[in-house]
Amino acid sequence: MRKLALNDEILLKIEKPARYIGNEVNSVMKDKEDIDIRFAMCFPDVYEIGMSHLGIQILYDMFNRREDVWCERVYSPWVDLDKIMRTDRIPLFALESQDPVKDFDFLGITIQYEMCYTNILQILELSQISLFSSERSENDPIVIGGGPCAYNPEPLADFFDLFYIGEGETVYGQLFDAYKENKKKGGSRKDYLEMATKIEGIYVPSFYEITYHEDGTLAAFKPNNPHAKDKIKKQIVMDVTDTCYPSAPVVPFIKVTQDRVVLEIQRGCIRGCRFCQAGMIYRPTRERDLEMLKKYAYEMLKNTGHEEISLSSLSSSDYSRLKELVSFLIEEFKGKGINISLPSLRIDAFSLDVMEKVQDVRKSSLTFAPEAGSQRMRNVINKGLTEEEIINGAGQAFEGGWNKVKLYFMLGLPTETEEDIKAIAVLADKIARRYYEIPKEKRNGKCQITASSSFFIPKPFTPFQWAPMFTNEEYISRAAIVKHAFQDQLNRKSLKYNWHDAEVTVLEGVFARGDRRTGRVLLEAYRLGCLYDSWTDYFDYNKWKKAFENTGISMEFYNQRERSFDEILPWDFIDIGVTKEFLIKEWERARRGEVTPNCRQRCSGCGVLKWKGGVCIEGKN
Repeated sequence: MRKLALNDEILLKIEKPARYIGNEVNSVMKDKEDIDIRFAMCFPDVYEIGMSHLGIQILYDMFNRREDVWCERVYSPWVDLDKIMRTDRIPLFALESQDPVKDFDFLGITIQYEMCYTNILQILELSQISLFSSERSENDPIVIGGGPCAYNPEPLADFFDLFYIGEGETVYGQLFDAYKENKKKGGSRKDYLEMATKIEGIYVPSFYEITYHEDGTLAAFKPNNPHAKDKIKKQIVMDVTDTCYPSAPVVPFIKVTQDRVVLEIQRGCIRGCRFCQAGMIYRPTRERDLEMLKKYAYEMLKNTGHEEISLSSLSSSDYSRLKELVSFLIEEFKGKGINISLPSLRIDAFSLDVMEKVQDVRKSSLTFAPEAGSQRMRNVINKGLTEEEIINGAGQAFEGGWNKVKLYFMLGLPTETEEDIKAIAVLADKIARRYYEIPKEKRNGKCQITASSSFFIPKPFTPFQWAPMFTNEEYISRAAIVKHAFQDQLNRKSLKYNWHDAEVTVLEGVFARGDRRTGRVLLEAYRLGCLYDSWTDYFDYNKWKKAFENTGISMEFYNQRERSFDEILPWDFIDIGVTKEFLIKEWERARRGEVTPNCRQRCSGCGVLKWKGGVCIEGKN
């Protein structure tokens, strides 16, 4: 019988002890004597967030299918347990075996958002692993980073042994085989890293030398090891049907953020929104087979006991067989209390037929993302939506019985004017007016339109990657303009407005586009006590400002200047398939307010299909 890493006395002192005891339904237990590789799969946030992440569930299932690998899970301890572990020198442990993470062969950390970076340092420190890769011993785990933020790994470069650039189903098998081979030969840690860097998609930061110009921009980024490549090519799965997917995902003991079965229906997006990093790095679009989705929907619900299934993708409406899939789910689970969630729907493509079928199970508010209030701004960002399409789509939803709509917008976009800002409130009011055009006897109570705005961050590998950001104060002033504009609207009682934290946004901007030097700020912020920075109750902007002051790093240098096309960007050594020439062309089209057709309408020549030797969505080379 396994022994828990925390005794009863500690478990009684902390909030939600079920976060740490493991042994959940569908978790995998193996005999340590029968395996060659132990892998600790980490999500650097609290259990409830990490257990909601599909990527970890996929890799957990895939790794554990190998007889020679045991993959276990580890999450960031909440602040109460963090304090106890530091005081009592309790090493961070994996849930399944309760063994210390420092005893594993690999520690794999998924990097989903910039404000989890201090939690990554917490994971390393509580695991009693040296924060700097250069200081680790032969007995320390190989620390791997992956996920969307790994597409600019430089702010974290000093803390990771290697980064995995791309989708996890591709070359992990090669990494494991190389590890076993190196171990058999008695090779060193460096020997293994040299073997790893020969594998496509693997980036070893210590094998590269960086120099800077006097103005602070990058002068050169070159390999300093003969095994290191000049370019790291992202890895993707072209056939997403014939690949690993968990039919029996781990079921948490406590309620988590996404307490449901998640069915990924496709990867990539045809739309090409110019602010969206995911839409670029996950190209090309790849759909899962309908019959495969039906099979997994049934098996996952049966194996978990969940009462909701969410159809996941960047743009669910663009899945070519969405109506057939939803119809199947409705019919298959009729009378069984299974709710169907359809996130990421486009308001112009929303099917009234699908809506009516879904509402028979359970009504909830609908979420749409116009992103900008004015048509001019929607053209700048290449949203591909007209006001008429938005109003008509909302009207279909209202006539289908909905009366609550959430609208997502973005402030601080390139070329944005005050007129564009105020247009957010005008559009929300027009949507409310559309509701009240329905005869009173056919309405479903009072209409509630909730508009939310986040602030623009120019992410790597987007056409906006060269754009400047604004200051915290400027973002807030723009939100205030929107708020006042809402008060001027006819249907203001049906309208509600809120906005994202601007202080968090400016920090995200630094680390989204930062170079290796920003790692010093991160380390200093962590030493000053920054942790759980994505949580409002624990975010402390003053500590972050102090960290910038103490390290002499300028936030303005990374945020408030426009990059030139000939500047070396910290992520330029990564090849995502989409060419820089295409991104420049899209940036210039954005400035002119020109719309680029989506991938189903016409190939825009982004380069990704030629890069993989594939064919475009129309079947042409």
